[in-house]
Amino acid sequence: MDADTGPHEREWSPAVGLVVIGWAAAVAAVAWCVLLWASHADPAGRLIAGVAAVGLVVAALYGTRARPRLRVDVDGITVGGLLRARHYPWPLVGDLRVLTTRRLGLRGSLLEIDATTADGGERLLVFGRLDLDEDPQDVAPQVLALRPARGRPVQPD
Repeated sequence: MDADTGPHEREWSPAVGLVVIGWAAAVAAVAWCVLLWASHADPAGRLIAGVAAVGLVVAALYGTRARPRLRVDVDGITVGGLLRARHYPWPLVGDLRVLTTRRLGLRGSLLEIDATTADGGERLLVFGRLDLDEDPQDVAPQVLALRPARGRPVQPD
């Protein structure tokens, strides 16, 4: 859920409950892996358990470390990551759009933001509901509300 940090800034992060479930699954996978190694189980089973444990630990760590996932203020946007947060001032932030898709009968949406790095490289920043703990359709107008007046409108999908 987003945090209301003031009238001129907003932030969104993965749901705390989801991160807690991720850590519980990671602990269970590590315990499973340790049991398989201690019982001298077959190598294929130990490999599968090890890969599952590492994957779940990395996912849970990312959910913990990347908080807030998206922060928007009058200076620009800041995107949380596993190792560090990256800040993009508004002049380096390009188009913002909400992409809506239908897969297996379910509707999903993504918030896409075009950004330029300080060295001139291009980045496509993509945020889903799990990243923001809110529907990207609802987040886009809030991001635009904090963007300076020369900002670009949300593009339809």
